[in-house]
Amino acid sequence: MTATTWRGGQDHYLRDVSQSQSLDLTLRLTPSMAGIEAAAWDACANPGPHVTDEDESFNPFISHAFLSALEVSGSATPETGWGGAHLIAEDADGTMLAAVPAYLKSHSRGEYVFDWGWAEAFERAGGAYYPKLQVCVPFTPVTGRRLLVRPGPHAAAATRLLINGLRTVMRRLGASSVHATFLSEADHNAFETEGFLSRIDQQYHWQNDAYGSFDDFLTDLSSRKRKNIRRERRDALQNDITVERLTGKAITEDHWDAFFGFYLDTGSRKWGSPYLTRSFFSLLGETLADRVLLVMAKRQGRYIAGALNLIGDKALYGRNWGASEDHPFLHFEVCYYQAMEFAIERGLARVEAGAQGEHKLARGYRPTITRSAHAFVDPGLGHAVADFLKRERAAVLHEGEVLGSYLPFRRDEA
Repeated sequence: MTATTWRGGQDHYLRDVSQSQSLDLTLRLTPSMAGIEAAAWDACANPGPHVTDEDESFNPFISHAFLSALEVSGSATPETGWGGAHLIAEDADGTMLAAVPAYLKSHSRGEYVFDWGWAEAFERAGGAYYPKLQVCVPFTPVTGRRLLVRPGPHAAAATRLLINGLRTVMRRLGASSVHATFLSEADHNAFETEGFLSRIDQQYHWQNDAYGSFDDFLTDLSSRKRKNIRRERRDALQNDITVERLTGKAITEDHWDAFFGFYLDTGSRKWGSPYLTRSFFSLLGETLADRVLLVMAKRQGRYIAGALNLIGDKALYGRNWGASEDHPFLHFEVCYYQAMEFAIERGLARVEAGAQGEHKLARGYRPTITRSAHAFVDPGLGHAVADFLKRERAAVLHEGEVLGSYLPFRRDEA
């Protein structure tokens, strides 16, 4: 089995890494979510509260519906450089007990944990960095579980088996490396225990401190910052702009048409070629409508901006934004302040507003560590990356301390 033959993919069984003294499982490598029963996958991905307080009872991004929509819509396919290589662990009766969403990749786009420098250095040295094996949710910089193990006495052994299985898949498919990104802390620790290199970065998350209203949040801010946010919210709705929050059946294909136009504009300016197809949004609306929050801004009877969020049991996740008209502070209102109000109303613990953006600090979004894990076939590349990560880690931690000093909270709250 090679990367070339796998692209045409049929299921492949990794029997030589499936057995252990304590557990009798078969590892199956499959190229598509279509070949996996949705209920069986979701029993591993979203079995309910069971691990730690950091884990979602339901995380929409690792659901079968979300991952399947990426593939069926043509957004994450071998043709776009995302060849499915999902790893499934089944017991002797064929019951799925664990799974990993993984992709054989021919590039590093759509990941948000950047390894371009590693690829360039390895290729200058005569190596082939691609294909690589990516454990992630495509186009989604959201922390969550990646080792999707059903709760039970088998969990620890199944976790180790999945990680060892990923190493085997890496070698069999001729990949240079395995990269597991935006990991929960528990998954990160499991990869690190098995010898993967640890990498950290940071995002900006807003914490809901049991606020009863948005004004309650504002009382935690310094007087100047409180006034600034009130002014921004007021100015964002000048020119007769109104804002709607839509979820569930209230979201129609007309809303998706309008939002997709905004998404195309933003995507073409940021990346040159947007990642998600129009049909992805329709599939999202069909299968996860109750987990979608669409915030749309309207002026003179026409939608002019929108932001897509997904709703977890503990968090609201901001994903995509776009606009056809430029209005001061409208981006902050639609993407951040509306999300914070929604989280307060729903009793959600936090809002995760996506990758990058130091401007979020002034709106009360705090620097928050994200984690990834990496392994390499070539020992020289592994040593070089390990040295780089030590220096990068110190820089990230220092930057987090510095950025924390710019938060808008009163000194007694900060």
